[in-house]
Amino acid sequence: MTSTLSVNDKELDAFKQLASATDEFEQYRSPHASRIAQLADEIAQRFLLASRDRKSLRAAALLHDLGEAAMERDYIQRAGELTAEERFDLSRHPVIGEQEAARAGADRATNLLVRWHHEWWNGGGYPDGLRGEEIPLACRILRLADSFAALTVNRPFREAYAQEVARQMISERAAIEFDPRVVQTFLELELPEQVQPTTEAAIPSNERNEGKELFSSFMK
Repeated sequence: MTSTLSVNDKELDAFKQLASATDEFEQYRSPHASRIAQLADEIAQRFLLASRDRKSLRAAALLHDLGEAAMERDYIQRAGELTAEERFDLSRHPVIGEQEAARAGADRATNLLVRWHHEWWNGGGYPDGLRGEEIPLACRILRLADSFAALTVNRPFREAYAQEVARQMISERAAIEFDPRVVQTFLELELPEQVQPTTEAAIPSNERNEGKELFSSFMK
């Protein structure tokens, strides 16, 4: 009988297939969710997270945008900014993702990480407005890993940022979107060389937060 208390290797393989389908829907040209899972696990090891917690974190990284794929909205694949109505609609995807992850057989810890992967350190995230230590450490790690991976990959609406630019953008969001301790640990990592074309300049600081109260400045 399959246990729901932890994520086994067979389940992870199934989750990787779901992640691949989600990456394709979101028009990532390389394995995006798997990259998030790897980076999140590297950070988690620095915090000495238990093996069971790391498995749930890796599973959540693979499944974090399952809700977006389930919603099947055309605007997710469209180049350009979202309207206010589209942003409100998209804000439902973590809850839908939590439900879809449960249907896929993920454990409760994984489901909650999927639900809370857009929560912010300062309480400005969604869907539950958690803040600070209310957000599980694994989820705070996932928030950063997801943002960095999204910044450093080409998207329909912009080119990838160079790693040094993305790291600076992450650093500037410490104590706002990200746990400062997670940011510091991330900045100490030696990352693999970036191989895709990148844009040279960061988003101007006066444009980063405009209209983004509930959405990461790094997302669409």
